[in-house]
Amino acid sequence: MSQLPIGFWLKHLDRLIENDFDRILAAESLGRRHWQVLHSLHEGAATLAVLDERLAPFLDEEELTAAPVVEALRERGWVEGLVSLSLTEAGTRAHADLFARVEESRRRLSEGISERDYRAAVEVLERMSANLENR
Repeated sequence: MSQLPIGFWLKHLDRLIENDFDRILAAESLGRRHWQVLHSLHEGAATLAVLDERLAPFLDEEELTAAPVVEALRERGWVEGLVSLSLTEAGTRAHADLFARVEESRRRLSEGISERDYRAAVEVLERMSANLENR
């Protein structure tokens, strides 16, 4: 059993997950925000204000809106609409292709781990988070 603390493993795993996800998106010359907008619109049409609200936890001080990302996806022919934004057929296909790659990454991540062990790990992390949030 490893003598390294949980913080090491959390940061190490987070870095590996981020790098794998970035690799998947980079193959299509996309970034994380592109995926978030694409995935959000896959769940249903939205105005830019609604997208900004959905993505607010991920936007930083330089990125106050998803508008530039929406425009980039519109230029690819993946997003349509002026007020109510939605995916085009090409956008839906692009989402499906990327989603399949993301799911494959998630499958590799949990390879050899039972559903029970996975749920237990998530529950432990949730409890640890709650313990520190309640202080």
